[in-house]
Amino acid sequence: MWIIPTNFKELAPVLRYALLVVFALYAMTQVKKPSKWVGRFFVWLMNLSHSNLTDWGLTHIRIEKDFTILDVGCGGGRTIQKLAAATQGMVYGVDYANGSVAASRTKNAQLVEVGRVEIKHASVSQLPFPDNKFDLVTAVETQYYWPDLRNDMREILRVLGPGGTLIIIAESYKHGKHDAWKRPVMKLLKSTSLGVDDQRALFSSAGFADVHVFEERSKGWICATGKKLASPPSSRQA
Repeated sequence: MWIIPTNFKELAPVLRYALLVVFALYAMTQVKKPSKWVGRFFVWLMNLSHSNLTDWGLTHIRIEKDFTILDVGCGGGRTIQKLAAATQGMVYGVDYANGSVAASRTKNAQLVEVGRVEIKHASVSQLPFPDNKFDLVTAVETQYYWPDLRNDMREILRVLGPGGTLIIIAESYKHGKHDAWKRPVMKLLKSTSLGVDDQRALFSSAGFADVHVFEERSKGWICATGKKLASPPSSRQA
């Protein structure tokens, strides 16, 4: 039987709890898809908290000076800034959240102005680029939210050039160090948590080759890479 508080003193703890629950749910939605105004605070936090994770992940690939790069789910734009410092080629970013696009453009305003960086509002499921455009595609702390994992991976494969690399970097994964308490949060966000074997299977089923998965067990981080097969050499007529 429910006991309904009859005065404010009894009601206050209930209201505080309800407000905390509402705020927590709102914060989680902002992390998943930041809005244009309130979301800027959350993308600033993500820039700060994901920086070391991104640096660790990027040690597992090689970035050439002439690479053309795409960052999928560019968030607050810190990864774009790091990539632009590593190459003299163009760096593109896409995000499905208006708040992330705005924050990323602000973070990289000078690079956008000189034509080194371009940031678009778009989904990983329908990338606004031609086939075989990129040497490298990065995705940091975003794969959880992709609507159709295998087809979205194939869409990335489409825009990668022959021999190009996709790298997925995440601070949470199935059976990782922090999985026990993070997984319930991921379920609330309707997000996908993949383990080491899951990543290998996903990359392979989407058509990637030379797949590798790396773990930083002490921090609960994961990084997965795969390549697009180079086109076979054209036969020469005698």
